[in-house]
Amino acid sequence: MSTILEKIAAIESEMARTQKNKATSAHLGLLKAKLAKLRRELISPKGGGGGTGEAGFEVAKTGDARVGFVGFPSVGKSTLLSNLAGVYSEVAAYEFTTLTTVPGCIKYKGAKIQLLDLPGIIEGAKDGKGRGRQVIAVARTCNLIFMVLDCLKPLGHKKLLEHELEGFGIRLNKKPPNIYYKRKDKGGINLNCMVPQSELDTDLVKTILSEYKIHNADITLRYDATSDDLIDIIEGNRIYIPCIYLLNKIDQISIEELDVIYKIPHCVPISAHHHWNFDDLLELMWEYLRLVRIYTKPKGQLPDYSSPVVLHNERTSIEDFCNKLHRSIAKEFKYALVWGSSVKHQPQKVGIEHVLNDEDVVQIVKKV
Repeated sequence: MSTILEKIAAIESEMARTQKNKATSAHLGLLKAKLAKLRRELISPKGGGGGTGEAGFEVAKTGDARVGFVGFPSVGKSTLLSNLAGVYSEVAAYEFTTLTTVPGCIKYKGAKIQLLDLPGIIEGAKDGKGRGRQVIAVARTCNLIFMVLDCLKPLGHKKLLEHELEGFGIRLNKKPPNIYYKRKDKGGINLNCMVPQSELDTDLVKTILSEYKIHNADITLRYDATSDDLIDIIEGNRIYIPCIYLLNKIDQISIEELDVIYKIPHCVPISAHHHWNFDDLLELMWEYLRLVRIYTKPKGQLPDYSSPVVLHNERTSIEDFCNKLHRSIAKEFKYALVWGSSVKHQPQKVGIEHVLNDEDVVQIVKKV
């Protein structure tokens, strides 16, 4: 493991020494590709038996969505979990009070949302320091990340944490690169650019692909892409997670400083200890999770508004709704009656392909 870390350190220092210009772009691209390959080996080492996992780290997934708290030690993650979810997570005035994942659950707008208080991350976590790899592995399974920062020392820490998560293949508040990539058996590298490229050209793309021993592939760049975007697509193990930055401890700063902090994008200032601004935080959390609530209506009865079926924004067809209830329903499905904003008439008879909107009411009619 140390040899991989040494190789990574050597490549990073060489990248820091190399000037960025057109002549060195191919060399830098090659170094970035090598770095990405070494990082992947760190995350999942080659060969060897599957040793026993660290006890008490992964938590069973419950509820409709999962939110992880990531941050340096002693920024108030446990206090926030205790005050939001009413779960006791040990709080003390020294660092590394939390040593394993502490789960909690809140109900918001009818959806059950699991909150995970993860142990503090330190610099070098992506290389395995301070159990950082297990912490970030749990963070990869979350639908949303709350990055908890101390507002007395925020922006340097934000950069460091983003760097740790990026080194582990997590991309925060980004969309997957709009690049088409397909390996072939023969025919060489075929590069199509739909818009003029400022960084990538055929030679650089070939250099990066040759590092992965890929000599035949179709690549279409649909926007001005960077070499990092191309490496992300080739690696294929990147995870794109929305993230909200929580600036905690705002009870210790002035109003003028608070006005400045409010202008940072994806950011909510809070005070976990005094319960300040929690409603703003929960509202933003709901917006970022992009959940859709569907209410059920049994035949001849009023809709059940107390417990909605919660679906994710990208999978909201009637078929997804049926599968969420029970997987046998889709097989016996005849048609559905829908009330709400996704249909023109109230109610409207729809098929299994119909896409639902938030807060629609559905009644399913089965085959006899």
